[in-house]
Order: sequence, then C-alpha cells, then structure tokens
Amino acid sequence: MTAEDDNDRYRAPALDKGLDILELLSRVDGGLTQAEISKQLGKSPNEFYRMLDRLVRRGYVQRQEGDRFFLTLKLFGLAHFHAPVRRLVSFAAPLMREFSKRAEQACHLAVFDRGSVVVIAQQDSPTYWGISIRVGAQINLFNTGSGHILLAFRNDKQRRMMISEQQRREDDVAMPDDLADKLQFIRERGFETMDSLQTTGVRNISAPVLALDGNALAALTCPYIQPVNRQAPSYEKVIELVRAAAADVSNTVAGTVDEAEL
Repeated sequence: MTAEDDNDRYRAPALDKGLDILELLSRVDGGLTQAEISKQLGKSPNEFYRMLDRLVRRGYVQRQEGDRFFLTLKLFGLAHFHAPVRRLVSFAAPLMREFSKRAEQACHLAVFDRGSVVVIAQQDSPTYWGISIRVGAQINLFNTGSGHILLAFRNDKQRRMMISEQQRREDDVAMPDDLADKLQFIRERGFETMDSLQTTGVRNISAPVLALDGNALAALTCPYIQPVNRQAPSYEKVIELVRAAAADVSNTVAGTVDEAEL
C-alpha cells in the first residue's frame, strides 16, 4: 500500500470540510458568504451548508449581515488553554515588557507549530511609534528572522521535519539555496539580523529562547525601526538587549517548559 493509499484509507471527509472552512475564514477579513466559501474551496454550496450550521452552533463561526460568516475567537481561546504555551508566555511577558521599555522598540515571541511560525506573544513599544505583529499570526520559516532562529537552533532531524512541514503547508515559498550556510552562520553568531521581507524600513533582530538541551523553544524578535531626530538606544545596543532578553527568558523557563510539549 502506498503512502497516498494509506492517507485515503483514513480520510474523514466531514472533518476535512470543517477544517477547510476554518482555515479559509482565518485568512480573510470581512467574512465570506456561503457561495464565496464554496467557490474558493471548489465545492458546491450544498456540501457546506450543514457543516457551516454546526460550526455556528458550536461557536467557532458567527453568522452576520445575512449570509456572511466570520471566524470567532473560540479557537484563539482554546489555543491559550494549551499549558506549555501559556507557561512560556507567562514567563516571557514581563521580560518582554522590560526589553521594550529599555529598547524603546516593540517585540514578539514566536514558536514553530505544524508547518508554520506562530506568534504567541506581542509587546508594543512604549513610545508613540512602532510596529507589531498580532498574536496568532502565522509567518514563514524561510523568509523571517524568527523562522531562521527556530531552524538554526534545532538538531538536524528536527530541522528536516520542520522544513518538510513548511513545504507541505506553503509549497509556493521556495527554500533559499543558501539556507544551510545562513543557518550555520546564525548558530555561530548566536542571533539573526535581516531586513524585513514584508515591511520596508524594518530590520528584524531575533535571538533564541533555548531549552536545557540547547534547542530553540521560541524566537524573540524585535522589528527594529530607526528613530529620527531624537535620542534612543542605537541599533547595536538593541541587538544586545534582544540577546539579553532572550537569554533571560531561556533561564527563566529552563526546566519548566519542554520543547516536546510545544
């Protein structure tokens, strides 16, 4: 029996439909009608009517403005019941606040989860300017500072698994040819700095939050913005502060959060 045959053997079509709807609604703003959902998923509207009704009744989807469906915050709430992530965030939050206060920059914490990098905590800059990424946002392993850190500070077996999962999830984002060399350099240097490939004028500074075995539990990233016409910590100083904050989180969570649980 081939792997494809084995996958078909254990299919659950109704569950697949429900998950397809949730994943689709999570990627759009403003909701979708039943007809729009069916069109984007390539199915007839009748195939999704009962599934949408159940998702609405269970509180995962909300129906508004007649026939428009929106994702609720129920999944977000369930995610925060996950104990290891909740512990990691609770330990990291005060240290992230202290970093933002000292650096006058925003920061966020991200982990790898099932094929993508997920932001699990965010701290705004204490000043009136800054850039932030919403909690729950999913970003790519290959073109972000957080992704590079999470790959660089994992063992070879874990790294191969992460890359495979990322490619299955987003097969349109190619792995850079020089990725292996880049990850080796990051491991030797201990942190990553790179111009944001998503936002002009932002340079990401990322450092690892490490488990006791030296593998990355999470990546702490500052989307650094150069201040104009005022005194503020320099770019070089912010790098030091990011690394120090990530080390403080690592020391705080050591022995209390297991990478296998995340």
